[in-house]
Amino acid sequence: MFSYLIRRALTLLLVLLGLAILIFIIARIVPGDPARIALGPLATAEQVAEMRQEMGLDDSFFMQLWSYLSGLAQGDLGKSLLTSRPVMDDILGALPATFELVLFTIILQVVISIPLGVIAAIYRNTWVDNLLRIVSLIGVVTPGFVLAIILQLVAAYYLGFLPVTGRLEGSIDFSADITGLLLIDGTLMGRFDVILDAMRHLILPALALAAAGIGQVMRITRTAMIEVSSRDFVEASRAYGIPERVVTFRYMLRVASVAPLTILGLEFASLIGNAFIVEFVFSWPGIASYGVRTILQKDLNAVIGVVLVSGVFFVVANLTIDMLLGLLDPRHRLRAERDS
Repeated sequence: MFSYLIRRALTLLLVLLGLAILIFIIARIVPGDPARIALGPLATAEQVAEMRQEMGLDDSFFMQLWSYLSGLAQGDLGKSLLTSRPVMDDILGALPATFELVLFTIILQVVISIPLGVIAAIYRNTWVDNLLRIVSLIGVVTPGFVLAIILQLVAAYYLGFLPVTGRLEGSIDFSADITGLLLIDGTLMGRFDVILDAMRHLILPALALAAAGIGQVMRITRTAMIEVSSRDFVEASRAYGIPERVVTFRYMLRVASVAPLTILGLEFASLIGNAFIVEFVFSWPGIASYGVRTILQKDLNAVIGVVLVSGVFFVVANLTIDMLLGLLDPRHRLRAERDS
């Protein structure tokens, strides 16, 4: 299993390298002069030429690629045209807000979707099952940004205790200097007012992001539980008089959780991309809203950095899911050992 994970990690590193080269090529062939965009329409030709020289845009394509990859290996993503700061500093400043939102969203998906999927399987083909299937379908087909706007309107008119923008009230004096995550830093520093206010700000954007995943994972959990319920070991457990709740939650759910866990891992990785519009709607100061601004300004270095961070999320999520599947499902672990 260990050798399999090492090979998977090396493969995923090659995927990141390929992604870095691909996004660099795409950024260079997009119409528009980054130097002209950085200086504005009133800049003279001499100023634009000086900026192009400073940014290395006059070098050959392969020299630019080599310089970019060399800097990337040292953690240097270049300078942002939008903020005039190193891109890495901008990303490290915005990433904790997005990571906290994504982590809270995944927790919501697990807490809501899996129990509802199990309930739908237990009461399959009844009105409970039909109602939950309708709810899951609505969640899957509703775009996140549409749900975000609807939640904002409902909260603004009827739920005044839920904030519709921002991450923390301006009246609260607090700086998350330990991890950058308000909930964790607030807990470590004993600031329960920060924890409560941060959770109030998290609820609406997290619900908007989680809705599609909740519906999808709920449907997959239901299908997996129904399929596992006909297995021989389930019938044998019931024949031995083991309580139904033990059979359901200890034996059936462990086997049936493989498919939902895989989907949740992919959801965790894709939430960075899905958060772009949701963060923009809720004025959430995360990396996704930062990415929207850099795209609109054609800030190539920042765009490349944001895409690479999204790629790292995918890689880490896939590797983590492989490890968890090996722990939950012995067949996956044995297959990995046989392949290695």
